[in-house]
Amino acid sequence: MASVSYDHVTKRFDGTAAVQDFTVQVADGEFLVLVGPSGCGKSTALRMLAGLEEVTEGRILIGDRAVNNLAPGARDVAMVFQSYALYPHMTVYDNLAFGLRNKRMPKEEVDRRVRRAAEILDLGKLLKRKPKQLSGGQRQRVALGRAIVREPAAFLMDEPLSNLDAQLRVATRAEILKLQRSLGTTTIYVTHDQVEAMTMGDRIAVMRDGLLQQIGTPEELYTNPQNVFVAGFIGSPAMNLVPSDVVDAGGGRIAGFRPEHVQMGAGRGDALSFAATVEVVEYLGDEQLVHATRKDTPLQAKLPVEERVAPGEELTFSIPREKLRLFDPETEERVS
Repeated sequence: MASVSYDHVTKRFDGTAAVQDFTVQVADGEFLVLVGPSGCGKSTALRMLAGLEEVTEGRILIGDRAVNNLAPGARDVAMVFQSYALYPHMTVYDNLAFGLRNKRMPKEEVDRRVRRAAEILDLGKLLKRKPKQLSGGQRQRVALGRAIVREPAAFLMDEPLSNLDAQLRVATRAEILKLQRSLGTTTIYVTHDQVEAMTMGDRIAVMRDGLLQQIGTPEELYTNPQNVFVAGFIGSPAMNLVPSDVVDAGGGRIAGFRPEHVQMGAGRGDALSFAATVEVVEYLGDEQLVHATRKDTPLQAKLPVEERVAPGEELTFSIPREKLRLFDPETEERVS
């Protein structure tokens, strides 16, 4: 295990910067998630750490060792890809053992590591099967097992759950978390899914157009986004971002507030109240997601179901003032 550092790292492709001046320190044993939309540079940042892309500027360190000029195999990292990339003609056991055998590791040590990984991932009964005899979730566990047997300094995971259906993604997400906690291995995990990021990461690094927008714990990013992009990207459903005069918060700013912080009625204490017309109601069982408009501006409110609302109603809503976040409309940065 080891820490990982990106020190002012830039990557250019034909003069275009895919990652710009990226500086992040990942502590030994930490689970860091790189998140952002397609093309933001998160996978490129991971591939540079793995040695699959060259660094244009800056340094990458694993522990105290700069690895810019090291071959991928010499970096002591194990990568799990979106594609399982299993050898179809090999059994699960042989898939797990393949990389270790290539390193000419003693047979007894290969067997120890394979059986330990199989025990951790509940693959013991599947060791004699071939990939075509496995479900998608089982194949993903074998791919994780190939990383575990390496006993690397860091795990690098590039959207490893995107090929799984929704229910299996949730289950495998929990397995990866439990695995990382038990092994204590430094993990850098790439995803475009902000729900995955929020539920898995010790910290989250949000990227956009190759630039780091904000890094912090899930709670920090949810509660105190530094700019409009982070505010709109983190949270499901997304934060309402409207001209501040739409909710009577004064003019000249962008007002951000989360649907789950909107309340029915005038509210109590220091709250902003406003009327809005209900357009659509999504009933979700334990809550209702209300789509409304005010001054031709769409708003969302996540409300309890005890008091049902219907399209066409004009209702009074309120927001506790401490839940409101204001942003500069030109810079899109947070203001007090």
